[in-house]
Amino acid sequence: EQKLESFMITSVFSLHCFTERGEAAREMSKRKYFAAPVVDSENHILGMVKAERLIHGVQEEMTKDIQQMFGAGGDERVTSTIWFSLKKRLPWLHINLVTAFMAAGVVAMFEGIIAKLTILAVFLPVIAGQGGNAGAQSLAVVMRGLVMREIPAKRVRELILKETKLGVLNGFIIGLITAAIAWGWYGNPWLGVVIGLGMVLNLVIAGFAGSSIPLIMKKLKIDPAQSSSIILTTVTDVMGFLAFLGLAVIFQSLLI
Repeated sequence: EQKLESFMITSVFSLHCFTERGEAAREMSKRKYFAAPVVDSENHILGMVKAERLIHGVQEEMTKDIQQMFGAGGDERVTSTIWFSLKKRLPWLHINLVTAFMAAGVVAMFEGIIAKLTILAVFLPVIAGQGGNAGAQSLAVVMRGLVMREIPAKRVRELILKETKLGVLNGFIIGLITAAIAWGWYGNPWLGVVIGLGMVLNLVIAGFAGSSIPLIMKKLKIDPAQSSSIILTTVTDVMGFLAFLGLAVIFQSLLI
């Protein structure tokens, strides 16, 4: 009779007891396993873990990160008291207020050109909105990659370059559309040039900032979920306004 050892499987998939939860969930999800044994450094079985529990833990971690990205406490729930929520949210609103005044200060620097060409003020929310949204898209992708441990050190530069290239492509497409609208609205093609170029620069900056800010914070051992969103909004608003209004000053003689 054959013994079990003659046809048993020896290369059994297992998880080391010190494997991080996100990495373990990713490995089990990739193999579509419902459960896996947990072993020590000498491959002694210590127990087992279910995929459902692992994935639930990762989802909980991602939920906390999302809440913190938008200035809510990671431990805040819909059932939290109003005072608990106020205590968690108000400090970040104070910080956001300071950064908002920084963007307002940039606009104030160009008060002269805005007074001469008030149509520029109409497009400021467009610049801010598109830059913020483009940056948030890059930020969301990178944050998910960090949580799921999908971004090794060797891929950091490649990822930032990819998001910056996306910013260039999105910038040209959205810039052309915005330029056409501005030209048709105001009747001056040079306004279209200014808003179009401003949009390109803004979305390039947004793609670069949205991907690099959380990675830099991670490198500095600062939780990227906690303040990446506020820093990103500040960068896209300040740099977007500088690019757009700076171009307006350069092309001033053609706009008025």
